[in-house]
Amino acid sequence: MVTSNHVHLLVKDTGGDVIAQSMQLIAGRTAQEYNERKDRHGAFWEDRYHASAIEADEHLHRCLVYIDLNMVRARAVSHPGDWEQSGYREIQKAPKRYAIIDLAILSGLNGFTDVRDFQTAHRRWVEQTLESGHTVHDDRWSEAVAVGSLAFVANVKGELGSKALHRTVEHRDGAYALREPGDAYNGDFGTQSDPLRLENTFFWNEKVAASDT
Repeated sequence: MVTSNHVHLLVKDTGGDVIAQSMQLIAGRTAQEYNERKDRHGAFWEDRYHASAIEADEHLHRCLVYIDLNMVRARAVSHPGDWEQSGYREIQKAPKRYAIIDLAILSGLNGFTDVRDFQTAHRRWVEQTLESGHTVHDDRWSEAVAVGSLAFVANVKGELGSKALHRTVEHRDGAYALREPGDAYNGDFGTQSDPLRLENTFFWNEKVAASDT
């Protein structure tokens, strides 16, 4: 999901520091090309990226739908299919060339062996959420360190060791989230933004899908 002032990425971690290196490459190339095109200097990105580990099950598809509805929440469109720079459009109508999303892997992570079955389910998830009106902002998907079952979140907290000493686990709407204490992030995307914390750097294992914002 690409908006006018930020980007949401849902990616599968394959181990090591692949996410951090990829984000560094993407951010660096984007800033360099923009500065060259506009003949400007200085920082392009306001903050570092933040990664949330998402358990690859029902929590993953809830996160996926949340990202899909980003511009609906912003009242820019009434349906995610109306926003051109969205994953929803590519999932539902995969391009023959220059595809960004690996539909086979994404389908598998959501529990489907057939891409068409996943596309149908994905479309249904979005429509049900729109009909229910549950499109409000939920900072768990963009600000939490990890979201999933209690066992998953507890495991992530244990892996973080001393970095997790002051982090809290909350339970809401059937999901557990490992959170920063207090108001660690500015979620309204206003003119001012607090720095994202370096303590969120953690190398997730292969079973984890991570949402980078």
